[in-house]
Amino acid sequence: MHKKHMVFELGELFCGPGGLAFGASQAKIETKDAVYSISHKWANDYDEDTCATYRRNIYPDKPEIVICDDVRELDLLSLPKVNAFAYGFPCNDFSLVGKQKGFQGEFGPLYTYGLTILDHSKPEFFIAENVGGIASANNGLAFKKILNDLQEAGRGYNLTAHLYKCEEYGVPQFRHRIIIVGIDKGLGLVYKVPAPTTVQKYITAREAIENPPISPDAPNSDKTTQSAIVVERLKHTKPGQNAWTANLPDHLKLNVKGAKLSQIYRRLHPDRPSYTLTGSGGGGTHGYHWSEPRALTNRERARIQSFPDDFIFEGSKESVRRQIGMAVPPKMSVEIFKAVLKTFAGIDYPSVKANINIETDLFEEELLQKVAV
Repeated sequence: MHKKHMVFELGELFCGPGGLAFGASQAKIETKDAVYSISHKWANDYDEDTCATYRRNIYPDKPEIVICDDVRELDLLSLPKVNAFAYGFPCNDFSLVGKQKGFQGEFGPLYTYGLTILDHSKPEFFIAENVGGIASANNGLAFKKILNDLQEAGRGYNLTAHLYKCEEYGVPQFRHRIIIVGIDKGLGLVYKVPAPTTVQKYITAREAIENPPISPDAPNSDKTTQSAIVVERLKHTKPGQNAWTANLPDHLKLNVKGAKLSQIYRRLHPDRPSYTLTGSGGGGTHGYHWSEPRALTNRERARIQSFPDDFIFEGSKESVRRQIGMAVPPKMSVEIFKAVLKTFAGIDYPSVKANINIETDLFEEELLQKVAV
């Protein structure tokens, strides 16, 4: 007997280099009479290098599905209709690293372009991803409006919103993100948050980078030439310490007034997951090896983000660093998409209660505090 194939055709806005998409492509669920999977219909981002990375790794045989254009210039209603949709709407103005301008910022309203797709295509499900800081932006009012708008888009959606800790799902990095899953209300299905898989046994930075060893000719492995003073500063910094907690001689101390970001010249601790790697920031923010006095290579960063070694990033070294830092970790993505497919397939799976209550707008206390971004 031939199995029935249930293929969801996925559209993506703000697709980035393909972390979310790679997870989607790896997710496949089989029942005794059906196979559930995801195929990409189109994807959009505005950055040329990011689009080139996505084309190369996600659909090299269908490069035309990647539309490289500013979403504000795009004719969204001309895009082919899809029955699945994903978007990691830009987090710049919601991130706790920034000033939390929220809806007044340049990037705040960009989530509304996803609403246009939901109203136009009315997909059976969608996934929206953003940083934890969005919960407290504009005193929480921004997030409440976003949730309300997503609930009412299309034919109406049952939402499940949760602050995921990526380190609890096999990602060797303390990285916290809010992910909202919506399923068409008319289907009578409700997505449940998949239970963590590595909460008792985090994957460490050492395991991620050294097991197996990275091949010397692996792509995106160029090392940064550090200045003599940076090398000296790092030699005085123990694993897990940063420029403020290390016992530095006076000539190596940084003369910084105001906020002192904890990731400045911060070395990874080999026996813990990495701290959150970011895609932006100047000197001192690049992530530093625990034993060698240098910044991480992009391939090491990619390992920490759970990208496989044959996932090749396009562009300059700094462009690649930015792409990696802004991506959704594929290991996190595949857990989400597999749970969605199981929901549609009627397969039960271990789950936990969502830590964001959509109905009462009550968030667990940690959501309103500073979370790792």
